[in-house]
Amino acid sequence: MIQGKFITFEGPDGAGKTTVAKGVLERLKKAGIDCLYTREPGGIEIAEQIRSVILNPANTAMDARTEALLYAASRRQHLVEKVIPALNKGQLVLCDRFVDSSLAYQGYGRNLGFDAVYDLNKFAIENYFPDLTLFLDIDEQKGLERISSRENKDRLDMESLAFHHRVNQGYKEVLRRFAYRIKVVDASLSIDEVIENCLAYILKVIA
Repeated sequence: MIQGKFITFEGPDGAGKTTVAKGVLERLKKAGIDCLYTREPGGIEIAEQIRSVILNPANTAMDARTEALLYAASRRQHLVEKVIPALNKGQLVLCDRFVDSSLAYQGYGRNLGFDAVYDLNKFAIENYFPDLTLFLDIDEQKGLERISSRENKDRLDMESLAFHHRVNQGYKEVLRRFAYRIKVVDASLSIDEVIENCLAYILKVIA
């Protein structure tokens, strides 16, 4: 059976992950590569329902551990229902966020601890780690400016500056621990340049 490749896009809010991932998808499809785009939390019906609970600005009473568990539950269902079947068909899967987001946002942002959140997610994903993670790197202040300009802010967008600073610190730990599978891409460049740089890394993985 041909095994596909699992590519994830990571980075702090405001880095442009969704725009870049969809731009990469479009160019890969034009090149005749069998691929699909998906996102976390979400990607399938059950996970999208969980997403609506997690990101609802009205859910301010949500406990940090509840949040981490909901992300892990959404991730598990998304993985078994969509990602794994696609990989088994030999498809290239482009995923907007994955386990690294939980390590940064819940491990550091919510002060739950990197290792505690990592252990929780290892249970959820088993051995399905990305073949390649593209980390869109952007200046912290620039990312926050992009968040503040959004019209429809979700519950995490509305968090304090201190929270977002901790998230950025969490991503630094992610980059340190998983350097073997992560490529850092300068997200301050033009969208076309960022997409081209991401494509270059992906093509090396699938060559």
